[in-house]
Amino acid sequence: MNAHATPTTRPLPAPPAPAGHHRHTPARPLATMALSLLALSLAGCAGQPTRTPSLDLAAGISLQTHRDGDDLLTAGLGEAGLRNATPPAFANPDQPTAAELRRRAVWTNWRGIADLAPGGGYGSVYGALAPVPGREYHALVRLPGRQQPHRVMVQVPDGFDVAKRCVVVAASSGSRGIYGAIALAGAWGLPRGCAVAYTDKGAGTGYVDTRDGRGFGLDGRMADAGAPVEFRVPAAATADAPIAVKHAHSGDNPEADWGRHVAQAAEFSLQVLALAHPGAGPWTFGNTRVIAVGVSNGGGAVLRAGELDGPHFDAVVAVSPNILPDDGGRALYDYSTDAAIWMPCALNARAFDGVPLARPGGAPAPAGFARCESLRAAGFVNVDAPQAQAEAARRHLLQGGWTDDAIAAGVLSSSFDLWRAVNATYASAYARTGPDAMPCGFSFAALDAAGRPRAPTAAERAAWWSDGSGIPPGNGIALRDPRAEGGDPTFEGNLCLRLLWDDAEGPVRDGIEQTRAALPRAGLPVIVVHGADDGLVPEAFSGAAYANRAKQEGATLRYWRVRNAQHFDAFLGLPVLAMRYVPMMPYGYRALDAAWAHIAEGQPLPGDADIATTPRAFVDGTVQPLRAENLGELP
Repeated sequence: MNAHATPTTRPLPAPPAPAGHHRHTPARPLATMALSLLALSLAGCAGQPTRTPSLDLAAGISLQTHRDGDDLLTAGLGEAGLRNATPPAFANPDQPTAAELRRRAVWTNWRGIADLAPGGGYGSVYGALAPVPGREYHALVRLPGRQQPHRVMVQVPDGFDVAKRCVVVAASSGSRGIYGAIALAGAWGLPRGCAVAYTDKGAGTGYVDTRDGRGFGLDGRMADAGAPVEFRVPAAATADAPIAVKHAHSGDNPEADWGRHVAQAAEFSLQVLALAHPGAGPWTFGNTRVIAVGVSNGGGAVLRAGELDGPHFDAVVAVSPNILPDDGGRALYDYSTDAAIWMPCALNARAFDGVPLARPGGAPAPAGFARCESLRAAGFVNVDAPQAQAEAARRHLLQGGWTDDAIAAGVLSSSFDLWRAVNATYASAYARTGPDAMPCGFSFAALDAAGRPRAPTAAERAAWWSDGSGIPPGNGIALRDPRAEGGDPTFEGNLCLRLLWDDAEGPVRDGIEQTRAALPRAGLPVIVVHGADDGLVPEAFSGAAYANRAKQEGATLRYWRVRNAQHFDAFLGLPVLAMRYVPMMPYGYRALDAAWAHIAEGQPLPGDADIATTPRAFVDGTVQPLRAENLGELP
């Protein structure tokens, strides 16, 4: 039980007298000051909950202020800049400044997670984009026994409410860098006067070109030799040296440690608050309310954090979580390798005739026909007619627990070849391989026009940190597949990745077993929100399976199922998808509201919910703007 599970009876200290900024704060925006240079491994979790946690850091704390035309939430871009479809430019693309890189990273991560398109409802129906000035603290922290650090960041708004003492802790979605949860955690917490702590959970965009082995420092720029970096690998010094990606090549299987990454971000937040507001100390989990929140992989990370012993969290909110319960559900690698093989063919079935993007030009996709033929040639289907093959592939997925709605939404992952990129990355992470020894011969590299490895340009390399998603391809990096040939070039590589799942005693399966989630800590309030149509992380395999398992064991958990909702809010700017789906972000914000009301005001948690929604209408050739009534009755 949390040391302050009855929040309404716990006295809070009075706010300190105004004292300006602590002595470490720079005098001008964007100045960076090292507070410590501790080349030490992390000592572990905090001891007594009555003390401010003290972490040993793998790199010093970098402090920046963001005011006077800059801010924490929008990096000075404001609402108009974030909505602009063109990224903020670099004055010198070969050598962008730290401020330019941060601004671009904030823009990239907002637009990668939220629907900021006109009519999408952000800022009018839900959410807000007002600038929030304040201070930002960055550091690198290493778990005991791990090879690579994870990056942590705490944003402390100038309007931080010392009396409320609120911290929101978040893990990046997907494999994104440190700003990967800003659209959920930052947008909810910072305007409310909460500090917001982030972790990249051992992934991120600190890619390394193994030609020289140089990594990215805390300011997003290429670091000098010997300086602390997000991710370090030895230089390969060969003509076809691959590019190393932290999630895939850290050697640590970071997914197995997601919960501990989040817990350390919480500990770091109290250490930062002790620096930022020393007169209000001590800062402890006994007098500071902490909510953990995340979406997608970040949602899985905060659920894993919720199972840990200790006083770190008062509530957990997980949106569309990728989570493998200890009993039930399916592992991401299991259903994603299955979908990579079968879904392109299945989407040609007549059940998906009206699905956006499944019928380019109005006819079934030629790539789908090629995949159906590959399945027939491999003996996976035993019918000859293309439509019968597509129906057989559809039935295969349905028998594995997919729904037609999830398959329909899966067209996004299938059309963009996302399954193969994800599976190659995760296979390498689970097996703990290096960049030159990925399973099935995959690798990441910049390629010339003939498909041969080349050195990345200075501009490509400089923008990796700000522009990347954490899983290539993209930003000048390609996924090399030695099996890619013929009329269905991705089939053999996908099949090889699938066979790694079938090897029950192999290193990939062993790595996956290390990621199984236990139950949340007894008494911890948890809200799980999942879209009924999620085609990347289907609710039946993940969020619903976890919720059912936890509730059977008496967990304090609420499950909200959102109809007509899939995984990617950022794609709802496409009219054909806006007419089919509602965004998930409003329900994440609402769940945070409910969690805060419960722990701070003693209000009961809302109940479970199956939320009926109405996607936007198409009238007179135009998709109508999102309205509150489209979202249904929020719990």
